Amino acid sequence: MKTIPKPLVLANQWTIVLSVIIALITQTAWILLIPLVSCILSLFTGFHPILAIVKRFLSKPANLYVQEDYIQLKFNQWLAVGFLLIACIGFLMNWTLLFNVSTIMVGIAALLAILGFCIGCVMRFQYQQWIYRRKKPSAL
Repeated sequence: MKTIPKPLVLANQWTIVLSVIIALITQTAWILLIPLVSCILSLFTGFHPILAIVKRFLSKPANLYVQEDYIQLKFNQWLAVGFLLIACIGFLMNWTLLFNVSTIMVGIAALLAILGFCIGCVMRFQYQQWIYRRKKPSAL
């Protein structure tokens, strides 16, 4: 099973939270491009520039840290990319409410993940349960 060290995951989450705070204070979306582009690169090429930088500062080998599931993190990144894209589109279309709501949602999700509750994990679990129930023959 492929995993990612928790400090790298936290670095990505903090990048999202800090960019969200700056975007909301300044009411501009340019700062959201940092986590958006990084996450898109990660999803399509496997290279995450923020994690590549942070990895250099790890004090011990990556495998000695608590590990996070790569598949779950990839699912969470798709969610983050979706909300960040919606926020940027809302900003470009001058739809302030859409920009603010989607920015706040991705920020809250990242902050909750930092605090230990993964809303993306709950969503993925519910999705997997739904798929399982659809495939399972009914007892009727």
